[in-house]
Amino acid sequence: MPQVELEQPLGALLGAGAQAELLSLHTGEINARQMDIDPARTFTVDKKVADARVGDYDALLLPGGTMNPDQLRTDPDAVAFVREFVETGNPVATICHGPWTLAEAGVLRGRRLTSWPSIRTDLRNADAEVVDEEVVIDRQLLSSRGPQDLPAFCEALIECFANAPQPA
Repeated sequence: MPQVELEQPLGALLGAGAQAELLSLHTGEINARQMDIDPARTFTVDKKVADARVGDYDALLLPGGTMNPDQLRTDPDAVAFVREFVETGNPVATICHGPWTLAEAGVLRGRRLTSWPSIRTDLRNADAEVVDEEVVIDRQLLSSRGPQDLPAFCEALIECFANAPQPA
């Protein structure tokens, strides 16, 4: 995943007082990339998605890049986690290629969102209404096109996650 598409939203959330865990398909560390190609920094994985329980989380962030969402959408545990999470009604934020996993989970029918231009046909094929806007909010789903939208995405992310229903 592009380093900025994880680091900036995660930093914004942590700076606003949120707690976060990094879920991945594997334990250990994940390697972020600059522009999907050049190695960047690594991030420590807190938990495998296969071991995570949807009920333990109040919100979900799906960063983009090409490789990360492509791997997530082919993993049955990740797809099931995303599908179940969306069904809770809790906030889901995604940027760039992140919506690929939402499409694979079958949760985009009738939803309005944006994404990186190259996956918009995939999202339309998943029965989503796709628009070319900086930030789109449709019920609990927040989406942005890519790194150029990170300032607006992070601002909307904090507001969206802060206004999420809190567990009793």
